[in-house]
Amino acid sequence: MNKKGCPEEYPISLVVNGYEIAIFQLTKQDLEDWVYGYLFSEGLIEYTEDVKCVEIDENQGRIHVTLEQDFPVESMFSKKKHYTAGCGRGVTFFSMTDVKAFNKVKSEKTYQLSYLLKMRSEFAKSSLLYLETGGMHGACLVDEYGNMTIREDIGRHNAVDKVIGHAIRNHLDPRNLVLLTTGRVSYEMLSKAAKFGFAVIGSRTAATKQAIQLAKYLQIEVVGYLRGKMAISYTSFGRVENDLEVRFSEVHPQ
Repeated sequence: MNKKGCPEEYPISLVVNGYEIAIFQLTKQDLEDWVYGYLFSEGLIEYTEDVKCVEIDENQGRIHVTLEQDFPVESMFSKKKHYTAGCGRGVTFFSMTDVKAFNKVKSEKTYQLSYLLKMRSEFAKSSLLYLETGGMHGACLVDEYGNMTIREDIGRHNAVDKVIGHAIRNHLDPRNLVLLTTGRVSYEMLSKAAKFGFAVIGSRTAATKQAIQLAKYLQIEVVGYLRGKMAISYTSFGRVENDLEVRFSEVHPQ
């Protein structure tokens, strides 16, 4: 019987310009990427230059962020908090209505299904924390040259924030990237991807009806159940071509 270690999670308070946003359950790896990704996803920053300083105190479980400009504290905290579904519970201040106001994705870049399945397989083989513990989620960026950047966390949404943070810190163009995730694509996951501008999202599992409706509205290609010799196409913008004799069904809820 093979023994695996236990996945770790820590309560970490995010404090921005002296105001505590929330306490998050996080895996400690790549916390600075998470900070940038979360702040970007929530609309508190647009560029890395908007962040003056990040101080991470793992012993106290606090991250202090100083922004170059004040952020609208009253308007932000007057919004309802939306708690994310699943493990590593998080919080977002964007509603479904807010997300529909995001820019629609414009991309003519296409990918073959065989390529996405291959990248998903390589992603799984390279997810070291998952291989060590069996209890981690991961997110992966695949660039136009096939290079992968992987981030892992107890929460699937945290992992996505981490890869988005990596992307904006390195000034990567979302039009040249595919987002792969191990977790379910729910509306808050879709909103993070839409905010950054990903045109193609692939998951080893399902997408929710609300996420699919948003993806169709924002013109984002979503492919689920990328595993073995199957996949499910949830949207139909022509960015993923089935070049294999595999089950590639379409699900388009109203």
